[in-house]
Amino acid sequence: MIRFRPTAAFAVAAALIGCSSTFAPYATIASNPQPGDAGPRVAICYNTMHTPLATVHDQAQRECPTNTVAEPADTDFYMQVCPLLLPLRASFICTPTK
Repeated sequence: MIRFRPTAAFAVAAALIGCSSTFAPYATIASNPQPGDAGPRVAICYNTMHTPLATVHDQAQRECPTNTVAEPADTDFYMQVCPLLLPLRASFICTPTK
């Protein structure tokens, strides 16, 4: 019989919580490009309760190449990409500046 140790459970819980304990938005895997996209896509994981949309847009702009503008494309809740405390993924298209 396998015994489950409380210290092992605590270590696993601490690791999971530590990976998603920060509320700062960060870049993640972008959604697949769609036909008609004017440029590459970037994506940001964030928490709607702790992060203003302006901050998310600024983060996306930093991820875009120079001479492009981050334009919102879509949002989704893919838990495979974003952690539990930052569940929303915002995708942006980096369109060339005119």
